[in-house]
Amino acid sequence: MRNEILFISDLHLTIERPEVTRKFIQLLKIRATEAQALYILGDLFDTWIGDDDFSPPIKKVKKHLKALTSKGTQVFYIHGNRDFLIGKRFSQETGVSLLDEYSVIDLYGTSTLLTHGDLLCTDDLPYQEFRLKSHTPEWQENVLSKPLLFRLLYARWYRLRSYFHKRKKSQDIMDVNQQTIEQVMEKHQTKRLIHGHTHRPAVHDLQLQGQDAQRFVLAEWKKDSASLLAWSESGYKVESI
Repeated sequence: MRNEILFISDLHLTIERPEVTRKFIQLLKIRATEAQALYILGDLFDTWIGDDDFSPPIKKVKKHLKALTSKGTQVFYIHGNRDFLIGKRFSQETGVSLLDEYSVIDLYGTSTLLTHGDLLCTDDLPYQEFRLKSHTPEWQENVLSKPLLFRLLYARWYRLRSYFHKRKKSQDIMDVNQQTIEQVMEKHQTKRLIHGHTHRPAVHDLQLQGQDAQRFVLAEWKKDSASLLAWSESGYKVESI
């Protein structure tokens, strides 16, 4: 009986990380087939330059996602900061449903807010400015209109640029802002939040208007470590893969 809901994020799949791709495909072929739904909260891919890109391991991943959704497991996706250009063609080819950047679900009777997590890092002003610009239809149409080879080269340059920019930033700036957390949860009227992005897996207890609340941070997948958050009627557990 399918009575579990699974949550993952930040796999950063790329040809340079075949071990992580193998772990993800194993998840799709075995563990996820037993679940009611799989939620991927962003950055499944390290870069995404358009739905017309078939660079490895994209084709293989799409094939196994389609196989999973065809077997009855629902798969939902929230864009990450690395793959926010994933579009309708990807959804049609895989059966994956694309969600809004903030999405509220009923998780066994509790209203639960889902997001990638980058919107919560409001202390990182340069990134938030770039995010605002890069999510406009005009910016995305301009990028996607470029030849595929140009976009591939740009993606490699952007990854390198991002790496050096991160080295200059403090860890605190790249983490979530607590006031933003509280404002967002109050706005969406939830006492539970699940997100990724920060690569700091943990369960945080907090108070919202005098009531208990929780924030779940999903783990980044690496060569030697990967995990998922599994939820059922009896509660949650973190599973190593």
